[in-house]
Amino acid sequence: MLEEANYFTKLSKVPVICKVVGRQVLDGVGLPTLEVEIHCTVKNYEKRICSIVVPSHFQIPDNALPAANEADEKERNSFVNTAVKWVNESLDRLLRDLNPTDQCEVDKILGEYFIRKAEEKEIQEQDEAEKAEDAEVTLTLASCTSSATTLPGKKKAEKPGKKVSVVERMIPPAEPDEPVLCGSLAIGGTSLAIAKAGATISHVPLYLHIALLKHKQESPKEMTLPIPMFNLFNCERSTSAKLKLVKEIMLVPPVNLSVEQGIQRFLDIQKELVRLMDPPSKASTAQVADSKKGKAQNAGKKAPQALKRVSHLGCLIIGGDHLEQLLLIIQTACDKIELKLGTDMYLAINCAAHELMDYVKGKYETLTGTFKSPDEMVDMYVELIDKFPFIIALIDPLRKEDRQQWNKICCALGSKCYLIAEDAARCISKLQIDQMINIPTCSGLVLKYINQTRVSDLIELTGHLDDQRQITILGSPDGESSDDSLVDLAVGLGARFVKLGGLLRGERVTKYNRLRAIEEELAKNRTLRKASLEFTAFAEESEPEKQLSDILPLPKQGLLPPQLSASPGGSQPALLPENGTLTWVVNIKFCRDFLTHSSKKLMC
Repeated sequence: MLEEANYFTKLSKVPVICKVVGRQVLDGVGLPTLEVEIHCTVKNYEKRICSIVVPSHFQIPDNALPAANEADEKERNSFVNTAVKWVNESLDRLLRDLNPTDQCEVDKILGEYFIRKAEEKEIQEQDEAEKAEDAEVTLTLASCTSSATTLPGKKKAEKPGKKVSVVERMIPPAEPDEPVLCGSLAIGGTSLAIAKAGATISHVPLYLHIALLKHKQESPKEMTLPIPMFNLFNCERSTSAKLKLVKEIMLVPPVNLSVEQGIQRFLDIQKELVRLMDPPSKASTAQVADSKKGKAQNAGKKAPQALKRVSHLGCLIIGGDHLEQLLLIIQTACDKIELKLGTDMYLAINCAAHELMDYVKGKYETLTGTFKSPDEMVDMYVELIDKFPFIIALIDPLRKEDRQQWNKICCALGSKCYLIAEDAARCISKLQIDQMINIPTCSGLVLKYINQTRVSDLIELTGHLDDQRQITILGSPDGESSDDSLVDLAVGLGARFVKLGGLLRGERVTKYNRLRAIEEELAKNRTLRKASLEFTAFAEESEPEKQLSDILPLPKQGLLPPQLSASPGGSQPALLPENGTLTWVVNIKFCRDFLTHSSKKLMC
């Protein structure tokens, strides 16, 4: 009897993690990335529970030089190989015997491990800096000795050029890219894999498991599905086309459509657009010119042509001479199939303006040879939305450093469309802990699950955004895989939109199919709540700043040096000095502070 009792006691034990496996796999475009596999002991037997393939943070540049591609490939391999090593040699040991449903404890351990690795990197950077300094001193002494033999009275010739223009000094300098710790992909990959394992053990879908984590294990009565942003065109800026302003054009279905209906409507528009822009079809060009709304503006201009290539985002690559040309051809395609923009479908535009700044002129290059100041950009967008009110979202219409212009554009257009920041939200950990980060006033952020981002980090940040009535858009990185966990993550977090790419690549279609499946499941359970499109009216220019500081609370008085404690005209922190640089020491410090802060919260 005792043996039988012991046997059944073992069977009744809570499942625990017994093995974590990392391996290198290929993503949707054939580039290396990380897969994390979770094994648990369930009823006294070891069992493979699930696996996750996470995309890397590397962006896929357009027409990069061979040397740049080679360097990027080498760095990518190093990042993935290090992440695999972290998982197999360290995280496997640290996470054994933990309950996979205890996400807080898992993320706390992952955060502590990242802190140790960050500190090791900091020490390594300091040692290298000291060695470089010693070498520089030696070189200086040698040069002083040699210069003593030169003839006296001969002045050193000044270096030609490099005069900094007045305009260049007036614009805020671009912040340096946030360094990524090699191997950090293991942290985010393992965190999401454990979340998926916890959902499997609990016999609930991943999206519901994420929602339960966000709402303190209180099951939501209804859930809203994020509205998909379908990538229609990827506008390649390196082509002979003049248009530089637009990087992506997306179609957004109305909230009264199901996901399946939205997909079908998008495919109908895409099919008609391909027909209109097909070069051999001369009749299609005439049809565009003779359309009711495009006749006056498009007279004497040929229709834009889609290139015979598909972007890594799963859509056609296109070029144009100006933005209105693309908008009119989309409008014409909708008219042909009896759809009306602004009612039956909306548009969203990713401007990616941070890639357009000419720092010598201090202006944005919107067309080839055409430059606009930040204030002129605001006027241009106001005129654009007034003329084409079916545009309901602008992503990165300005650089994140142009805070004053963000205030202006939000006050002018906030009640008409969403003004979204994507470039400013690249580093989620920095968003939460660094009080001096240059986040502009905006309607919401595009968040991406990459690098050391943990599930708990996204839950905390989206909670802040929800409290401040800011919208969350969960975005898909460039190098996606066929793993569809991103969709569950977006649904569980309650994101307003999900940005998944187009429907011309398999890894993108997989995610749309998952979104359809979740919608069917929620509708069957009668827990589906329709989404809404509600814009925010920004009253005064100072008010959005105040609202944003609630998301990123300011440090107490006396914690910052006087030159960084406040801006001259208000209570907001001033920008970093123009000659300020972010080093590994500074960035490692905020990562360490953030993860320590988060770990203390997760201990509850």
